Amino acid sequence: MAKRDYYEVLGVPQNASDEEIRKAFRRRAMEYHPDRNKRPDAGERFKEVSEAYQILSDPQKRAQYDRFGHAGVGAGGFARDFEGFDIFGGFGDIFDSFFGDFTGRRRAGPVQGADLHQEVTLTLEEAAFGAEQVVEVQRAEFCERCGGSGAEPGTSPVTCSTCGGTGQVRRSERSLFGAFTQVAVCPACKGKGEVIPSPCNRCHGTGKERRKRKVEVRIPSGVEDGTRVRLTGEGDAGAYGGTPGNLYITVHVAKHALFQREGTTLLHELPINYAQAALGDEVEVPTLTGTTKVRIPAGTQPGAIFRVKGEGVPELHGRRRGDLLVRVNLVVPTSLDAEERELVEELGRRLGKGDGRGGEKGFFDRVKDSFGGKT
Repeated sequence: MAKRDYYEVLGVPQNASDEEIRKAFRRRAMEYHPDRNKRPDAGERFKEVSEAYQILSDPQKRAQYDRFGHAGVGAGGFARDFEGFDIFGGFGDIFDSFFGDFTGRRRAGPVQGADLHQEVTLTLEEAAFGAEQVVEVQRAEFCERCGGSGAEPGTSPVTCSTCGGTGQVRRSERSLFGAFTQVAVCPACKGKGEVIPSPCNRCHGTGKERRKRKVEVRIPSGVEDGTRVRLTGEGDAGAYGGTPGNLYITVHVAKHALFQREGTTLLHELPINYAQAALGDEVEVPTLTGTTKVRIPAGTQPGAIFRVKGEGVPELHGRRRGDLLVRVNLVVPTSLDAEERELVEELGRRLGKGDGRGGEKGFFDRVKDSFGGKT
């Protein structure tokens, strides 16, 4: 089959600049590289693209090609030479100059340490106003005996003789498209590029050991149940010069006996008797920091909501503090003495019988209804 024009192979015009040719090769090589493209003809296409670039990227060869065509650059010879050619040792050198570590031949770089996770449980007051907590974690740290080298004191790691310090080994295989090279992690050094003849007696050559540490964490004000706090660099130690991982603290907030919480809003149910509801009263209600007084107007109905500004929970990372909502709950006595019963009966005769109708909404729904759907 006749060879295609090299400019056509790369998809560039004959007057293309060196930069245009370079970019075209990068694009086509990425498209047809056998490790990325599993089409049956990918290997042949990649060989064709590489051949075109080899000629057109060389000014002298390109001039010969422009003048005499394929005959000017030894048409056919290139294809024969490709058979048995190390795609990562020959064309791979070109490919690496464009795509860096695509072939994976470089030694492993810095690796960040693993992240750790811990949980703490706070009271509502601690969650609202912030708290200092101490958590105990078990993390990987550099071995104190060998300083993280993994080698027994007085000795040092040496370059791996199997991979020559690259951390990887190559294996060539012949296929229909020529000889291809597979790159794998070196089995002798596990990709480190060096081996330890005399491993540390304490960490057994790993360079790390697990230790228990107590870490102080500042929980900011306004956190909610499920909030995560990150402590940078408090996780496991890194590898090959990598930074330590992070420690993530998940916050849980215990239920409170007096308050329910929705965002920055607190809700408190206040029990009152019939006389207080009918005649009105000034009552003391609890807050997160103490108590405050709330006026109950005469004729207050069961389920009425009163707002106390600024007695809720502070915003997370904000300045505003939410409100306290007080919902009155009419308490009906379960037992009456004779005099009380007589008074209630007389009151009942004067008031008449109610119709007993009323909806059954949840507490938060009624709170929202009372304030136009907003809390």
